[in-house]
Amino acid sequence: MSDGCPLRSYDPPNISGVGFDPDLAGFLRDEPVARIRMRFGEGEAWLVTRYEDVKFVTSDPRFSRAAIAGRPFPRMTKHVIPLDRAVSYSDPPEHARIRRVAAKVFAQRNVERLRVHAEQVVAERVDALVAAGRPADLVEHVVAPFPMTMIGEVVGIPVADRSWLMWCAETLFSMARDEAEVARNGRIKEELYAYFQKLVARRRAWPRDDLVTVLADARDRGEIGDEELGALVVLVSLNGWHAVRYNSSSMLYVLLTERGLWERLVAEPGLIPHAVEELLRFVPHKRGVGQPRVATEDVVIRGVRIRAGDVVHISYVAANWDAEVFPHPERVDLDRAEVPHLAFGHGPHYCVGPLLARMEAQVLLGVLLDRLPRLRLAVSPDEVRWRRDVMIRGPVDLPVSW
Repeated sequence: MSDGCPLRSYDPPNISGVGFDPDLAGFLRDEPVARIRMRFGEGEAWLVTRYEDVKFVTSDPRFSRAAIAGRPFPRMTKHVIPLDRAVSYSDPPEHARIRRVAAKVFAQRNVERLRVHAEQVVAERVDALVAAGRPADLVEHVVAPFPMTMIGEVVGIPVADRSWLMWCAETLFSMARDEAEVARNGRIKEELYAYFQKLVARRRAWPRDDLVTVLADARDRGEIGDEELGALVVLVSLNGWHAVRYNSSSMLYVLLTERGLWERLVAEPGLIPHAVEELLRFVPHKRGVGQPRVATEDVVIRGVRIRAGDVVHISYVAANWDAEVFPHPERVDLDRAEVPHLAFGHGPHYCVGPLLARMEAQVLLGVLLDRLPRLRLAVSPDEVRWRRDVMIRGPVDLPVSW
């Protein structure tokens, strides 16, 4: 793997705030198809960062996710996060078969039926925030519990188990500092798999209107296997909370630190859906890169030959800041005519629950803007604490007053 391209070292930095990764910015500007080594894993990989190239790699069948399973590759973490039979490691048509089972739960009609309930949940959380007195932590009282309530109800996770699920997500999506933490994360994955298998068994005996029941029925019909089921429900449950919790807190940080944006949305609440899309584009919610693909034959991108067997990483975060598609990407532009962002991915591995995540963000902003139009940070922006050594960036807390 050379073709004359220099080998770069890429170790995603820990960045506080919503600043853009300077190394990704450099690749995006100067070397959109780059050869890289990373801190963990083995070997080399290609890193693709431009918007159209990322869309190409993630939709072209010559780049396989299934081929990466069990293979060493350059990565961000000491441990591999997904379970072995996760839908992340499959290609069409197997991927479509597994995904189809869960997709019906996240269809638009089902998500929209939840909107009024979601508004009630956020209103109750805002009541708790106000009752705590000023200043209070917006993350603790509203942003963190809200998406867990929603994904917990959609999946069918008992209330008593949700705090444990949040701890599992926070731990698994960390970087793991040593082999002891790698082993701990392996045990957590095994515990999660066993937990959901037991929950599926309960739903087979006492069905409910939730994802676990849908998956149990699909398994009984032979549409999905035990390991596929377990890996899928773990992925949906953890990502359905963790990603929304950090994306939402980052969105709110942006709005509360750029006061003109907040005040415009108070005055024009009809802009909220569009604002959510622009914020999803702008917020660099993921740190570094995710799961790679393997080229199954030679492919040329921007004059660079990627050979069969080469590992290829892409960056959705970088693609969302491609100035060829999004002029002045460093600005949150509520008047941007179109925001075809890639925050939920692209191609066969497009997120299974984007409609739920969008609805949650819209409801969260809508209720806060309506109930607390004078909401503001109670500390200076540089005093807000940010999670470090995690896959998904975002504030630990948001002390606010109103």
